[in-house]
Amino acid sequence: MTYLISYLATALVFLGLDFIWLTRISPAFYRSRIGELLLAQPNFAAAAAFYLLYVAGIVYFAVVPAMNAGSWTTALLSGAILGLVAFGTYDMTNLATLKGWSLQVSLVDMLWGMVITATSATASYLVTMHWFLPTKS
Repeated sequence: MTYLISYLATALVFLGLDFIWLTRISPAFYRSRIGELLLAQPNFAAAAAFYLLYVAGIVYFAVVPAMNAGSWTTALLSGAILGLVAFGTYDMTNLATLKGWSLQVSLVDMLWGMVITATSATASYLVTMHWFLPTKS
């Protein structure tokens, strides 16, 4: 049950923040730099597969180790590292292989990956440990 709570908390935070990022904050930035590479409509099946898998990765690599350590800073740091590695893999591969991919997009996206993953992992840790498992905090 703990893992399910962690997964749901992580998914809620990650999806909420990414929705705001992708619909309100970053569209003009991405369109101006890589607009010709963007689809008119996202591939929602591929996006759903990413979210399902990545949220599981956040729980496994950041939230669970933080719960075992009893430390929100473990969630924050592990989440930031995971975000940098995962988003960095995507962005640097695109920079290495795609015409018209922007270094600025890679840097901003990697920073976003660190922030959103660290925030999601930390929030999930806090929700799980302090609201659902108060005797373990």
